[in-house]
Amino acid sequence: MRTYFEHNIGPQDHRLADLRHRTTELERELSDARRSLERELAQSAGRPAGGQLPSPDERTKVLVNHGRRSAYHRRFSRGRKIAIGTAVVALLASILVLILAGGGASWPPSVATVQAEAASACQNPDVKSEPGQVNFACATATRQILWAFALMTSTDDPDFADAKTGRLGLEPITPAQGGVVAWSLNLHHPYSPADPVDSLEVAARAINNIIGGATVTSADGRPVVQPGLEGYAANCVRYTGSAALLSRAGFPSLCARPVSSPAGQAALVADVYQKWLVGAAPLAAQDAAVLFENASNPGDPRVQAILTQLLTPKLSA
Repeated sequence: MRTYFEHNIGPQDHRLADLRHRTTELERELSDARRSLERELAQSAGRPAGGQLPSPDERTKVLVNHGRRSAYHRRFSRGRKIAIGTAVVALLASILVLILAGGGASWPPSVATVQAEAASACQNPDVKSEPGQVNFACATATRQILWAFALMTSTDDPDFADAKTGRLGLEPITPAQGGVVAWSLNLHHPYSPADPVDSLEVAARAINNIIGGATVTSADGRPVVQPGLEGYAANCVRYTGSAALLSRAGFPSLCARPVSSPAGQAALVADVYQKWLVGAAPLAAQDAAVLFENASNPGDPRVQAILTQLLTPKLSA
């Protein structure tokens, strides 16, 4: 495979670990403060904590055997105790907000369905671009592009139909265009845009071709190289930080460095979306990139805003 991708651990895991550490520290300080308070209250009442008032002989024995309390014994002022208590309450509130904002949120149930269908579609080895063999759409670390795009364009509905454009199914191309792409996939049965697995296979091949380009045969029988997004130095700078290209005769050029950083992948996904869905607004392309980046973090406020907009029924004019 031509392009490599890295799995990114979200910042939520690091934040939770930090919150747990802070909670432990504050609990320890609060426990110390409680014990100190009990001692001071007992001393002010003239008896040990939890006991009866000692006799003069007992107090003398304690002083002889143990001495008076050190002036440097750690004590907490009333203000310090209040501050620790306030900090604990604030920390617990922060943990609750984090759990409600992230842990409690989830993707629509249809996403799990499309994920399973995408896994089946990606079993077809012909979804890779030809001849460059780019497979961004079905690589394990980036396969979420398929269900994110399907969510954006059809709310994961395989029966989606757009009367204005004639588009059917999960991928935003016409049935005729889908049939052409399906031919290159060597499907074992006629292509059906209403079949979600067929639709996702076509989408994967189209996405990979958009990224990696393709070499096709012209009317006179000669090969014609069609570059993809990675065929341009300016794009490679955005995706990889380097303008270097790998070029071979008869093959589309590709970025010399892998598109592995989160920012580079997000930029690539946004560009693919605008090529994949002709006429898509830049804002919609950016939304697709946000869904892609937060595949494991549906609680992100941006994701929730996008889902609310996508899944809210539109009132007819």
